[in-house]
Amino acid sequence: MLKQRVITALVLLLILLPALFYHSPAPFCAIALVFIAAGAWEWARLNGYGPVASLFSGFVCGVACAAAWWLGMLEQSLVLLWILAGATWVLAGAWALHRGVSAWSAHPQAVRLVSGLIALWLAWLAVAQARVIGINFLLSILVLVWVADIFAYFAGRALGGRFSRGKLAPSISPGKSWEGVWGGMAGVVVLAFVWRWADATGSITVPSLYSQLGRQGWWLLLIAVMFLSAMSVVGDLFESLVKRSAGVKDSSGLLPGHGGVLDRVDALLPTLPLAMMLYSVLQPR
Repeated sequence: MLKQRVITALVLLLILLPALFYHSPAPFCAIALVFIAAGAWEWARLNGYGPVASLFSGFVCGVACAAAWWLGMLEQSLVLLWILAGATWVLAGAWALHRGVSAWSAHPQAVRLVSGLIALWLAWLAVAQARVIGINFLLSILVLVWVADIFAYFAGRALGGRFSRGKLAPSISPGKSWEGVWGGMAGVVVLAFVWRWADATGSITVPSLYSQLGRQGWWLLLIAVMFLSAMSVVGDLFESLVKRSAGVKDSSGLLPGHGGVLDRVDALLPTLPLAMMLYSVLQPR
């Protein structure tokens, strides 16, 4: 299993890193589109659709992403779209987690499918638009999610249950603790202020998300990164809820040793649109 994980990770890095740092955003956006289409295929399977319908769902999501690209949406200001997407994730995410695993399958199958495809399309649009803005900006969002996850894991292992009476969401993901959430938030706060300092002292051409937020005051930067860290947990828990409803451990076996695409991008699904919402709202008009 460890060998599989290492090999898969190396292959992904060999594919993604050259595309990420290429002078044009096109290769990265294209690879991200393929991954999101694969995620749509997984989403349909998790919600009870057969092989043909699942493949068609992946195709439809890929076409929707390509259409947004062709229409020039990657270069457009989409303030209202990101506000709507962000508000929906906050409200619908909290509502779904509150209702729990048993309530998910009670929703009409078509509603579950379409809502997931829209969420995946928004995630692709957000990551592609972030890459168009700049590599430093995109990486500041991606690394935030990774740091939140890493710090949450180690804080949960070391401190889980010592300061809180109950688990975070025992019926959805029994291993997650409140201490892990707080540890993730602490990690991203340190990351944000260090990255902002690096932006200020380095010769960057495109500011990170942290520098954009910090222009409004350190208090907004602090609140925003803690909020994004919390929403990355919502994305993780939401996918766990859907998998528990489907009775599976992984979203698929597309990435040997790592599960499926959704297992790797679940925390990014709400975080990317919300980061773009914050960026769009704070841009001078």
